[in-house]
Amino acid sequence: MQRCFDLAFKSQGYTYPNPLVGCVIVRGQKIISEGWHKKAGEDHAEVIAIKKVKEKKELKKSTLYVNLEPCCHKGKTPPCTELIIKSGIQNVVIGCLDPNINVNGKGVKELIKNGINVLVGVCMEKAMELNKRFFCFHEKKRPYIILKWAESRDGFISPKKNTKNKGKVNYLTKMKDRVLVHKWRREEESILIGVQTLIDDNPKLTNRYFQGRSPVKIIFDPNNRADENSDFFKSKNYLHITNKKLKIKKNSNKNIFLKEALKFLYNKEISSILVEGGSFTIQQFIDQKVFDEIRIFRTNKKLISGTRAPILRKINEEQKVKIYNS
Repeated sequence: MQRCFDLAFKSQGYTYPNPLVGCVIVRGQKIISEGWHKKAGEDHAEVIAIKKVKEKKELKKSTLYVNLEPCCHKGKTPPCTELIIKSGIQNVVIGCLDPNINVNGKGVKELIKNGINVLVGVCMEKAMELNKRFFCFHEKKRPYIILKWAESRDGFISPKKNTKNKGKVNYLTKMKDRVLVHKWRREEESILIGVQTLIDDNPKLTNRYFQGRSPVKIIFDPNNRADENSDFFKSKNYLHITNKKLKIKKNSNKNIFLKEALKFLYNKEISSILVEGGSFTIQQFIDQKVFDEIRIFRTNKKLISGTRAPILRKINEEQKVKIYNS
């Protein structure tokens, strides 16, 4: 099962909105084949592993290990249960059930109905942790949300903006930490800022310091204040969210925007968001208790004045806060 996790992790950041899945086929004590899901729309891990076995008769005496329940419905690809049954495999070991309502135990039932021995729950906690974004999306009906910011020793996230520094990013962190943040950008499906950050910093929001894909760019802009000549709009890979787009009426409750925006992103099948600010936008997530992780870089730099860092409120046990010293 650990090998399944290792294989699945190879595709982190590339399978959205699909989960991370690895598969290992074992005969006796020997691995005879393995595979992992690489991209949405392509073959699933189980299919790849089965197809790679040259001597198909070997499968009848083998055990298939997979970290997530095999799918039993037709999407962009045929159901995995269909090929597993057809292959003659008699034993299947599963890390955890699939939270997707189209599967969720139905895949296991299909295998058992066809005479296959199924064991579920091996390394279940690790299996669920691996696909925490996928579980959040299907169980909470919203993306998995990570709030991230860097703050100075005196509690500011950026200096006061003036004509000299407007439209420029002021980095508080060291280069090694910026590389780490760009690694995080590759891992998440999207990156989000508020309109004031766009106005103040004109950020690119790309993955420049770490090899791999750049995330979908999202901007919260209730009153449509964004300058369309900004770097944000120079790619097609963005979502510009306004009150008009969400059909929010004037004088509505101020908390309605975040609620409706997350509903909009769920319907767009955005599985995860790295929220990079600014302070006002991040504070909305904190105050409404809609997040899963917080990652804070604390630095020795002093700014004396500027934009105050978000204020942490009491959080739930499942919400994780990690501090990085930069």
